[in-house]
Amino acid sequence: MNILFICSQNKRRSLTAEKLLDGYNGHTVRSAGTEKNSRVKLTPGLIGWADMVFCFEKKHLRRIKENYAEEIAGKIVITMNIPDVYEFMDEELQEILWSYAEEYLGNE
Repeated sequence: MNILFICSQNKRRSLTAEKLLDGYNGHTVRSAGTEKNSRVKLTPGLIGWADMVFCFEKKHLRRIKENYAEEIAGKIVITMNIPDVYEFMDEELQEILWSYAEEYLGNE
């Protein structure tokens, strides 16, 4: 399964998810940001590639629905409500991400 994690700038939260979870239970993980200055900018192609999309905040889901409604239609989308208060590879953030992985990706 192809998994996409989306945050604002793809520098801390979603990049941590990608580095931490790529290969977990055989899944391929990528990450992107919704802002213009993102490390990797969200594109229609990335959304099209993904089987499942994880948004860190409601604003990310709102932006996806506004800008990529056709591409996101029919996708599994989970909003995690994880605020932008963590540094890249923060231990607490990793624990939170593992709990989501176990809940949503553990039985694939």
